[in-house]
Amino acid sequence: MSPYAELVFDAQGDADPAGLRAVADIDATDLLVFAHGWNSDRPASIRLFDRFYAPFAGLVGPGVRLGYAGVVWPSIRFPDEPIPDFDSLMGPDASAADTALDAATRRALAEFWPGHGAQLDRAAELLAARPESEDALAEFGLLVRRLAGVGGTEAGGTGGGGAVRVASGGGGTPDRGVPAIFAEDVREVCQALADGLAASSDPSAPGRSAAGERRALWNGAKELLRQATYYEMKKRAGAVGERGLGPALTELAARRPGLRVHLVGHSFGGRVAAFSLRAVPAGARHVKSLTLLQGAFSHYAFADRLPHDSRRGGALRGMHRRVDGPVVACHSKHDAALRVFYPLASRMAGDSAGLLGFDERWGAIGHDGVQAVPGAVRLTLAAALRSGVPASGCVSVDAASVVRRGGPPAGAHSDICHAELARVVVAAGRMGR
Repeated sequence: MSPYAELVFDAQGDADPAGLRAVADIDATDLLVFAHGWNSDRPASIRLFDRFYAPFAGLVGPGVRLGYAGVVWPSIRFPDEPIPDFDSLMGPDASAADTALDAATRRALAEFWPGHGAQLDRAAELLAARPESEDALAEFGLLVRRLAGVGGTEAGGTGGGGAVRVASGGGGTPDRGVPAIFAEDVREVCQALADGLAASSDPSAPGRSAAGERRALWNGAKELLRQATYYEMKKRAGAVGERGLGPALTELAARRPGLRVHLVGHSFGGRVAAFSLRAVPAGARHVKSLTLLQGAFSHYAFADRLPHDSRRGGALRGMHRRVDGPVVACHSKHDAALRVFYPLASRMAGDSAGLLGFDERWGAIGHDGVQAVPGAVRLTLAAALRSGVPASGCVSVDAASVVRRGGPPAGAHSDICHAELARVVVAAGRMGR
């Protein structure tokens, strides 16, 4: 992986100038720019870059001089999530089934939410003890809500359910701007999340097979804490892409007008890479391809009109036209994080009905590819490797034949270090032999 440099951004998208200079100094015809996803600390990200980039030198044509860049942005990792081929990064006692927070996760949360040590200590205490009291579950919901910074709260209950609701002027009605997952009945939310964990382990399992057990309910509570970090990372990834990576690449193009840029993003890093297109000037041609690996954003993002609301388009409508080449979305049915938890977490922005399950409205691009874009092409991985991908437009590649390993709760979400996926990136960028 040489020559290599890192583009480092803070939470607001401000770039480290040293990284910008280092990338600009790379002697290459084509620059691969890979953004890691949510739930990844810096050591894990560097290992990911190294493993994913390993096959490229042997795949490109003789006229291609590759340069490599890693996009490092402030994320967070729950070390109890198994990542294929990265077992050494996990503690020896890490287990997704254990509700207690291990030391590494506790440190990561303290860095993620500085100044909230007391709330984190109490949340960790509750997760370790798993008390039977409904009041304890309500207290946990209130702590998570405060950590997420979604406004003033009061603990309360409806029918013994331990709801945590937004403090209002007297009507007691939840604030419509607060995500439903933080405003609704805590027990119901934790039970739905517990069902999601069961479904991520066994897709055929009935929805509420184990949610009545105390451990399962507190498993759901731990997932609620994880979803609170998701809530922040979703916003942060878009900001880093639009305010940080996009302008940085535009500046790089001005300094190196002949350099061909190939964007790659995994999970929320796909959101970082895709949202950088918002900062690409109209008519610019420096971004030659965009490849999304298990992208954690809406499958309708590039649509001009949403199927459920024809008056609106996706968050990135028309942005695929700012790529002087194809936008390729690799997806897999084995990705439990996107099959189960992405639609659940997306609904928390407003639709509180039916928290559990996947449906078309809230689907992720890494689950079933690009949707509602006329002319978008759908390919199997074998077809893409055999015949290549179209030279422009949106392309969905079903990568389930290789993206298939990983345990609960994320499933195969991080199973992306495959030579076949590197070949897709090379095909998208027209860099092959």
